[in-house]
Amino acid sequence: MTVARTVPPPTSRFGLLRRRGFRLLWIGESLSSLGSSVTGVALPLVAVTVLHAPAFAVSVLAAAAWLPWLLVGLPAGAWVDRLSRRRVMLVADWVSMAAFLSVPIAAAFGRLTTGQLIMVALVAGTAKVFFATAYRAYLPSLVDESDLLEANAKLQGSEQVANLAGPGIAGLLAQLVSAIGGLVLDAVSFAVSAVCLSRIPHTEAARPRTRRRLRSEIRDGLRTVVRDPLLRGNTIYGCVANLALTGYQSLLVVFLVGDTGLSAGETGVLIAATSLGGVIGAAVARPMAARLGGARAVLLGKAGLAPLGLFIPYADRGVGLVLFVVASVAIIGGIVAGNIVFSGFVQSYVPADLMGRVTSSVQVVNFGAIPLGAVLAGALAETFGVRASLWVMLGVFALSGLILLATPLRRMRDLPSGRLDVQVEG
Repeated sequence: MTVARTVPPPTSRFGLLRRRGFRLLWIGESLSSLGSSVTGVALPLVAVTVLHAPAFAVSVLAAAAWLPWLLVGLPAGAWVDRLSRRRVMLVADWVSMAAFLSVPIAAAFGRLTTGQLIMVALVAGTAKVFFATAYRAYLPSLVDESDLLEANAKLQGSEQVANLAGPGIAGLLAQLVSAIGGLVLDAVSFAVSAVCLSRIPHTEAARPRTRRRLRSEIRDGLRTVVRDPLLRGNTIYGCVANLALTGYQSLLVVFLVGDTGLSAGETGVLIAATSLGGVIGAAVARPMAARLGGARAVLLGKAGLAPLGLFIPYADRGVGLVLFVVASVAIIGGIVAGNIVFSGFVQSYVPADLMGRVTSSVQVVNFGAIPLGAVLAGALAETFGVRASLWVMLGVFALSGLILLATPLRRMRDLPSGRLDVQVEG
């Protein structure tokens, strides 16, 4: 008999932030997210303004940040399950700090090259693979199962605020100091994150030593995702949704400036306004799950609001821009809220010893679609025009919700409670 996992109602405003261990994780992760958001703008700015790199080199730089998910994503999950999750996160923070500090040092000696920037993106991207995998596996050992939804809401809420503020800070630093200043800020943020992690008063349970082959352990994670209908359905949905949304986002600036006729400044303000959807989604995730039930909250956020994206290609000056902002805020907020609820469920559902491998298996599939989405949208735009390409991408996104409706979620109010029973082969 399946037991429904009910969602506790929101408690105090501060909640888990009163606990020193979680508070330190939250401070470190929030500052690191802000630094990463700044770097997302600062790194290509360094390539363009300092090294005068061509457009192709800048696109290679962007791809280099995501490539490690395809190269090391699966083995990273197995290694994370073998090692101390906190130690993996600490090493990833220090490696990222060193990588980004190498840029201002090389620039000071006049030795900075585009090749070094690409290498920095690869090294930092690899560290992010390990950190993101270990971080999701570590959280369930730091807070109680009943607090996972609140923990994810607070962590993703601060991440969305960082995504909102980061590009503006990067631009301001580029004007006041130089684009390289943004990378220094990111290096400092990783150092702060590492210090916070090292001061968490929490001892992890010893990871079981194993003599099994790495390939067998990777297979355990993949098999768990493939065999479970909830994990499998959400992973396939994430792959299709990421492909569509990445394609849409890759053309957004071109669409707003070229087709809609907005200035660069107006475009920046408009995109910043739509980013508020992530902050709103993080704020409403817990009350929405408590009122509707976890399964219904996931369906509403990820599938129910997705068709509103079809209003976005109507964007034009006047009322059309209002439709654009409302639709963008709704779909971003829905995705963030759905992700928060489902992430808390996965962290309480998947056995702790498999959490790293399951996380990396899901993320390799989800993030592997990102480069393809950008290339596909660009090809469609070249052939049929930017607005037509947006129609296709957002139409695919709207239809991606049907994948979730084909899973057991459609018959549930609450998500299942208890651990998944997994048979690990020897």
